[in-house]
This record gives sequence, C-alpha cells and structure tokens, in this order.
Amino acid sequence: MNARKRRENTNPKPNVNKQTKENVQKSQPKMENKLCNENKKQLFYMNEDFKFCLEDVKSWENLVKFMYKPMDPASLGIIRILFGFLMILDIPEERGLSNADIHWGDTNDCRFPLFNFLQPQELQWMCMVYLVMWLGALGIMLGLYFHMSCLAFAIPYWYIFLLDKNSWNNHSYLYGVISILLVGSQANHFGSLDVLLGRVRSNSPVPLWNYFILRFQIFILYFYAGLKKIDRDWLEGHSMRNLSHHWVFDPFKLLLSQEQTDYWIIHVTGFTLDLTIGFFLLINKTRPYGLIMLSSFHIMNSQLFSIGMFPYMCLATMPIFCDANWPRKLHTKFSSKNCTISRNENDKETSTDDIKSGYKIKKSQEETSMKTLNWKQKLVVCLIITHMGIQCFLPYSHFITKGYNNWTHGLYGYSWDMMVHSWDTVLVLVKVVDNESGKEHFLDPE
Repeated sequence: MNARKRRENTNPKPNVNKQTKENVQKSQPKMENKLCNENKKQLFYMNEDFKFCLEDVKSWENLVKFMYKPMDPASLGIIRILFGFLMILDIPEERGLSNADIHWGDTNDCRFPLFNFLQPQELQWMCMVYLVMWLGALGIMLGLYFHMSCLAFAIPYWYIFLLDKNSWNNHSYLYGVISILLVGSQANHFGSLDVLLGRVRSNSPVPLWNYFILRFQIFILYFYAGLKKIDRDWLEGHSMRNLSHHWVFDPFKLLLSQEQTDYWIIHVTGFTLDLTIGFFLLINKTRPYGLIMLSSFHIMNSQLFSIGMFPYMCLATMPIFCDANWPRKLHTKFSSKNCTISRNENDKETSTDDIKSGYKIKKSQEETSMKTLNWKQKLVVCLIITHMGIQCFLPYSHFITKGYNNWTHGLYGYSWDMMVHSWDTVLVLVKVVDNESGKEHFLDPE
C-alpha cells in the first residue's frame, strides 16, 4: 500500500482544466491582436488592392513601404493606352495642329505667356513641335520607348500651354499634369511594345504610388469642382440658366418644369455629384453606383458642351479607382477558353483572388520589396507629397495669380471653377492709353 501511494505521488495526474485555461489565456491575446489588425484594415478598406491600416502611415518608413507595395500593372496599362489615344485625337483639335497657320502664322499677334522668355517660334518650327508631341502621344498609347515618349509629349505640350494664358482651361491643365505623372510611372509593364521588345519584363509589378497619385489627381478634380460650387451664383441657380432647353434633359422635363430642371438637376445635382462622387469611387460598396452616375454625367456633358476630349478623358480615367487587376478579371469572365493556372510549391502563398484573375504577386516578393528601401524611393514619396500639396493649393492661389476671365475670378487653368459664374456682355469698351502723353483714346469695337 505504501509503495502504491509513493508511485501515485511521484506520477501525479495532469490538471487538464488548468492547462486548458493557460492555453486559452496564451492564445487569447494573439487572437485579439489578429482581430484588431483585421478590423483596422477593414476600417480603411477601399478595394481588394488598396487597403491599409494606421500602422502604414504612422512612420515615414512605413509610408514609403506602403507606397511601394507591388501592384498588378493591368489597370494602369489600360489607362495609359486610353490617354495616349485621346491625346492623338486632341492634338489636331484643341491643341491647334489643324489650324496651326492661323494660330502661329502671324508673328505680330499679341500673346500673354506665363513667362516673358517664352516666345513662339516660326510656323514651320511650331509644326515640328506639334509633330514631336503627336509622336509622343503615339508612343504613350503603344507603350514604345515609354518614358521617352512621355517626355516627347509633355515638354511640347507644356511649352504650347504656357505660351498664352488666354487659352488656359481646366482640362488642358489636367492633361499636362497626367503626362507628368506618367513620366515617372511604370505604365508600360502591361500591354506595351516595350514588353514585346523585351525592354520591360512582362507583367512585372508596379509600385502602389503609380495608382495612388492618379487616384488623387482625379479625386481632386471632382472634389474641388464641388467646393468651388459653394457659391451663391451656383447654389441659387443663376450660373447655368436655360441649359435645360437641351434635349438631354427631356426625360427630366417629363416630371419637372424647365425652371425646376435648371435648379434641381443642373445646379443642385451637379454640386452634390462633384462634391461626393470621389468618395463613391473610393469605397468598394458604392463604386458601382458612382461609376454609373459619373458615366451618365460625362456622356451628357459631351453633348452639352464643346470641350474637346475632356468628357471622354474622364470616362477613360474612371477605372483607375477599380481593382488593379480588373482587366484580367474581365478577360477571364468573358473568355471562352478554360484558363488553368498551375501552382507549384513556391506559389502556395499566392492569394485566391490573384489566382482567379490570372496574376500572381508572391508574398515573398512583396516582403522583399518592403525590406529594400533606398533614397530614391524616399525621394519619390517626398515628390508625391509635394505634388499633392501644390495641387491642393493652386486652386485657391488667386490672391497671388490675380486675373480674370469669363468663368472665374482668377486664372482658369488650374482652378477647377467649372462654369461657376455666368456673365452677360452688356457693353464692350476699348481704351487706348498713350504712354508718353498720358492721353486716353476710345475705340468703337463695331
């Protein structure tokens, strides 16, 4: 009996309940941290690719890593193709190539360049400038020598744009800004001749900032247009009077009078759409509704106003807010072929969404890109933040760049004041002042 008791004392039964409690207590903090991190990511969840938590922006290093997260280049490649195509059409029309002899043939024409040292060249050289710009747009569309093509387009474009402040407008400024943003991007990693020629590795990932900066630029286009409409002329319905006569508003006039259509559809709805549509496009659940509303808006604008490629450019840039791999998903959905994707052991970390879309970014590749940060990447992020600050400031910089035109109080080229004010010309007065004698002379414009 004593021996049996000694054996029982030397081999005590394990306390199952105690061990279970300890295991639960140890695993509970991990589960809480995991849920906390997931909740943080869900809080800032924009779409399948563009998701982040506060940790991504708490420090400079984390911000740079976030901006250089590898992304599918498919959507960016489609935007590049559409931008280049629309600029090919825009150069003969709104840029003035088709009537260059009228624009630049007379050297005595009075012009107002932004800087006095900018002067137009002779007609034949101006035509060469247009040719270089057109070839640059073609290279952007084809993705051929992409970065050189971007420079070949952007430099002549801005030269012509800055030659005469009288011709500035919002959308011309937007095209120039997008061309600069494309210079530093890797938009030729998908659907380009650079890939076919072996200049760029096919479908190699692009940094997230390529998408981020374009999304910001398009977002601010709409949001600032809404902010600028917080004006009595617009909110009281005086800016776009009698626009409801156009046939595109006929469906609304089945239920509303002409005056009600002018006020509620054109002014109130236009203000609300501009102010909120950017948020609709950023949020995953509301994006389909935002795309439908915005498409209708730009299609109507293309019929209402003679503003060149602007409505079509806005339609072409809307997909930048969608998932980066939307072209692959669309191709997979409508393709008649059964696409099979083989996965080896090294690709086990690939996400299910990437497999379905036909594009894979390994987590090991993502982690490698996150670890290797250099001064160039930090400089790029600094330039992005600087660009964002400039774009936020310029529309409200009229106290510096004082000016006047028919639609806004200041220089119109970067104001986003889309038709906020409406003016009726009652009297045209032409005054000529003799600088030597100081005498004033008045001319009859008729």
